[in-house]
Amino acid sequence: MGKIFGTDGIRGVANVYPMTTEMAMQLGRGVAYVFKNDKRRHKIVIGKDTRLSGYMIENAIASGICSMGVDVLLVGPLPTPGISFITSSMRADAGVVISASHNPFQDNGIKFFSRDGFKLDDEIEERIEDLIFSNNIDHLRPTAEEVGKAFRVDDAVGRYVVFLKNTFSKDLTLDGIKIAVDCANGASYKVAPAVFEELGANLVLTGVKPNGYNINDDCGSVYPQVTADLVKESGAQLGIAFDGDADRLICVDEKGAVVDGDQLMAIFAARMLREKRLNHSTLVTTVMSNLGLEVTLKSLGASLERTAVGDRYVVERMRTGGFNLGGEQSGHIIFLDHNTTGDGILCALQLLEVMLTENKPLSELAAIMDRYPQHLVNVRVKERKPLDEFPEITRAVKQVEEKLGDDGRLLIRPSGTEPVIRVMIEGKDQDLVVELAEETAATIERVMA
Repeated sequence: MGKIFGTDGIRGVANVYPMTTEMAMQLGRGVAYVFKNDKRRHKIVIGKDTRLSGYMIENAIASGICSMGVDVLLVGPLPTPGISFITSSMRADAGVVISASHNPFQDNGIKFFSRDGFKLDDEIEERIEDLIFSNNIDHLRPTAEEVGKAFRVDDAVGRYVVFLKNTFSKDLTLDGIKIAVDCANGASYKVAPAVFEELGANLVLTGVKPNGYNINDDCGSVYPQVTADLVKESGAQLGIAFDGDADRLICVDEKGAVVDGDQLMAIFAARMLREKRLNHSTLVTTVMSNLGLEVTLKSLGASLERTAVGDRYVVERMRTGGFNLGGEQSGHIIFLDHNTTGDGILCALQLLEVMLTENKPLSELAAIMDRYPQHLVNVRVKERKPLDEFPEITRAVKQVEEKLGDDGRLLIRPSGTEPVIRVMIEGKDQDLVVELAEETAATIERVMA
């Protein structure tokens, strides 16, 4: 059996395996079969970002779903968290997102939500894969009135805008606040301006003219300097940059300094702690978050739990542990009290609420966290083997950890998609961090390359 699901759905170059229309139709059939569990009419939501290839993939998935006797609700371009919201709000059986997030336009991806708005777990993804590669459902062909139908949901954007505005305190407005917004020519190009303008903000916009080719093209959260320049040119009090599907957010303060997900989580955790709203006084993040975030939380009397890289793993831990705030350095931030997945626009609203209620600019709020110097080295190897099979590497790791002590940490992890070992070290001393990272990488390269 082949494996097509990665850490966040399926992704690749559009029209090249596995991101082909043939595979998309099979995925549609597989997900429809998995979620069709009784004799009533079932329905699955399909949304997408603004990529040119979204049209062909959308039609292929819809065709596969309808061929299994399940109806399709087409919402068009909408942020990933908006599709999650629509799926649960409309009591659909599942949701499909066609997007490659921050990747260039020639790529595309497919990910799924269950009826409760959460991403599918590994077990269900493996079941869908098995259905596709085993051909076990090839013979299932509903006919006549049992074939599915496709409907367009024309008010999906409006529904999501209302939902987002309801997460913002009704005692506050954005009147008189100038915000620079970069929508990455992606899925947020309609929703984000509507939300902030309806709340009273004065917007300076960029990345709101998608043409199918320009999504994430020198814009959005991957290129925050564009937003920083816009803030400085316009005198905005805040800059916000989304990625192509708007499930993540990178900010820029009023001085033009970039504020990433770690700093944002520190701000939110501190606020929620003061208001006694941070469940179990704990924030959930990944192994990639800066050590400075952990130190900050400890100083506030809070804890930090780390997971594997990927917002789905953060959400899984949040659900099992009863936590309500989590996220990634990249800007995926999850407020489980409001939504089931990372939501860039919602996150921006929560940040604006903190700025207004505390009457502080973002630069002052972000100063809560001191970032530890980090250095990352990628080592290409012949094949990915467990590092504990190599005594020389084990000794080198122990020596580095002894040198860092409690003032730093070493993280070594294999890439999930290529024969690369990633070595990341962080600590208080920039020169020592770089030296130790390069030495460790050289050891791994000598032994494994």
